[in-house]
Amino acid sequence: MIEVESLTKRYGEFEAVRDVSFEVEKGEILGFLGPNGAGKTTTLRILTCFMGPTSGRASIAGFDVVEESMQVRSRIGYLPEQVPLYREMTPRALLHFYGKLRGMNKPDRVERIDEVARTTAIDDVLDKAIGKLSKGYRQRVGLAQAMLHDPEVLILDEPTVGLDPRQIADTRSVIKELAGDHTVILSTHILPEVSMTCERVAIISEGRIVAKDTPDALVNSMAKHERTFVRVRGDGSLERILEPVAGVSAVKVDRTAGGEGRGFIVESEVGSDPRPRIAETVVGSDLDLLELRPLAMSLEEIFVELTTVEEGVEA
Repeated sequence: MIEVESLTKRYGEFEAVRDVSFEVEKGEILGFLGPNGAGKTTTLRILTCFMGPTSGRASIAGFDVVEESMQVRSRIGYLPEQVPLYREMTPRALLHFYGKLRGMNKPDRVERIDEVARTTAIDDVLDKAIGKLSKGYRQRVGLAQAMLHDPEVLILDEPTVGLDPRQIADTRSVIKELAGDHTVILSTHILPEVSMTCERVAIISEGRIVAKDTPDALVNSMAKHERTFVRVRGDGSLERILEPVAGVSAVKVDRTAGGEGRGFIVESEVGSDPRPRIAETVVGSDLDLLELRPLAMSLEEIFVELTTVEEGVEA
């Protein structure tokens, strides 16, 4: 559905995007991640036909974003990070306005406005001035306009900015429900959002794609060691007790762990799974074993590691 091949965008000597390539299958949700200035928004603006690339190509539903931009525009819905809204209009009037621009007749507009208003939970503010709405409501009005014409592809740049936790959860549900019938590129800084919403992830840093895969596959490929959380009660030294256990390479105090006893993170060789040996050793010591569970590397840790490693690397 979306194909990006060797996409590059230069501003003079500065390369905002360098040789970017990725694909998004029909009905898939792709999480597009990167720090500020990494090239995310530039890539999205090329895909939405706001600007052309310096070199490379991109297509949506088989149509080239440069040569066939009108066909592309009719098939996408775009929610930019800064949503352009006419504050003196009501959401209903605004959606009618955008519907007219997209060539929708009045009966279709009326039906779709009611549908997207319910989906994005703005039906109770449809006739209030946009300028009097909260930032969260304005963000949802922006999402409604992106969905209005029922596009094949949705490109969402930070769709949950300004929303409270309940609204974020509701928006996440909306996006997940769109998958299958719609193809979605979701750009966000909220990494847990990506883990819960996206089937695949592409991480961009300094204009280049540095990783792309499923969240689980990225975690498995990036893990340099296995980690186990251990909670014990007693005054003995867990470091000394676990030092001779086969596969254990380090024992670190987890100062973020609350609750009863003391929390530790035990690092071990990948594939060694020392949990049975840890449990047996602790139970046989003068410590009480209260908790033992595996710790997976988080997407946030992967993101930080990949984007930090890339800093200062010459192209």
